[in-house]
Amino acid sequence: MPSDRNAERTVAKTYVPAAQKERWREHADELDMSQSEFLRSMVQAGRRGFELDATEPDSAVDPAEPAPADTTPRGDALEERVLGLLDGEPRSWDELLEGLTEGLEDRLEATLQRLQEDDRVRYSGREGGYTTAEGDGD
Repeated sequence: MPSDRNAERTVAKTYVPAAQKERWREHADELDMSQSEFLRSMVQAGRRGFELDATEPDSAVDPAEPAPADTTPRGDALEERVLGLLDGEPRSWDELLEGLTEGLEDRLEATLQRLQEDDRVRYSGREGGYTTAEGDGD
């Protein structure tokens, strides 16, 4: 039975550059989510990242508010992914972690390469790692 909160839905629109919308679509596809579900989840996750003064009476964002029941912020629910990895057999912490992060290193490398090609990120051994390319004109 749907909750009252979900029964009163409305449209929310935003305008973004086409390339950004395409990145969102690709990410939603990677997570096996609809674009609407992806955006709801990302907004909800972002809202949780802000600390608000609890005494502020008209606060539109309540960090304690649970995510809507029809969203799964990381695509598949983490609990389901863990249960799938266990599949009736004991697994170590490292095995579970490896199963949950599989492919992350490849995605990170590809993302860093794209950002470097776009001159948005650079690697500096002298500075000890990656940094934004802002201010390189010094």
